[in-house]
Amino acid sequence: MKKKLLAIALAAWCGVASAEVVVGVSISETGNGASLGRYIANVIPLFPTEVAGEPVKYIVLDDASDPTTGAKNARKLLDEDKVDIIIGSSTVPVAIAQSSVANEVKTPIITICPIPIDTTKHAYSFAVPQPIPLMVNALLDHMQAQEVKNLGYIGFSDSWGEMNYNFAKNGGEPRGITVTTDERFARNDTSVNSQVLKVVSSKPDAIFVGGSGTPAALPQIAAVNRGYNQQIYHTHGVVNRDFIRVAGESAEGVIAPTGPVVVAEQLPDDNPLKETGMEFLKTYEGKYGEGSRNAFAAYAWDAGLLIQAAIPVALKVAKPGTPEFRQALRDAIESNKEVKGTHGVYSMSPTDHYGVDERARVLVTVEDGEWTIID
Repeated sequence: MKKKLLAIALAAWCGVASAEVVVGVSISETGNGASLGRYIANVIPLFPTEVAGEPVKYIVLDDASDPTTGAKNARKLLDEDKVDIIIGSSTVPVAIAQSSVANEVKTPIITICPIPIDTTKHAYSFAVPQPIPLMVNALLDHMQAQEVKNLGYIGFSDSWGEMNYNFAKNGGEPRGITVTTDERFARNDTSVNSQVLKVVSSKPDAIFVGGSGTPAALPQIAAVNRGYNQQIYHTHGVVNRDFIRVAGESAEGVIAPTGPVVVAEQLPDDNPLKETGMEFLKTYEGKYGEGSRNAFAAYAWDAGLLIQAAIPVALKVAKPGTPEFRQALRDAIESNKEVKGTHGVYSMSPTDHYGVDERARVLVTVEDGEWTIID
């Protein structure tokens, strides 16, 4: 297991070294979630080494896209490294496992994927990606406007695929949209031909793929190769260049929801997220090159912004490294309002640990190999 210690800083206060804030990070740098995790890994070195005069240390572990490893990572970060907060995985099954551990130990966790959060049971869990209903509803609105009546579904055979299916089905019915199939595939499958054949054979007006990352390209390619020429929709988990690279020409015309940062330059000047989005792109692409932007890198950036906004508030209550500080961090994340990120304006509450609204979504399509905003 790879472990990196990044950005270790020391500061003095009246001649006495002050405690440092310790942030644990679990990333799917290997395994089937690596196409997303590697962008998150890119962001950690860009985080500040000092916040509100307090040094910050980041401990980064690879969870290998595996829930068991992810849970072990969380346990190690909490029990051995004594972290004050965790930035969780971008892979839903992994992040769910980590969330359980963090809540057990009463340490805040911010995940880089939209896990289900019951705030009465998971008071220490937060998520920066837009919640699935917010994004699926944007797709369903588009489908309704295009008079889609029958929708074929194929998605991951895990919690991500299940959540997208349920929201598409339940949200589609009031709009007169019937989900005609429920086909599933594993993230590491190499063929989905039989499942796609069943979907295409149902003659749907459109197809919705409940996947993420490069594995979601598999049904996209298969459907196009079978001659399906109507609209194919995807989740916000595919909006990166790797999906287009793997799907190739078959990706042309795909529609997906995403955060505004992906198309920051295309946003109107009065969009509340244009400035923060452009600032992130300047920093990230300045480090990794023009066109290197990625929605998941921006999610990690937003997790950092939430932590940076919470630290000064928590420091008024307790010192880092204590249960009181961890509780204060949790409370600050939940109570801070209108924290501008790149994907959304975050205003968490005791009943909402996503904290975003419709300002956090735009619809994009693939046009000439690039993600382009749909007006």
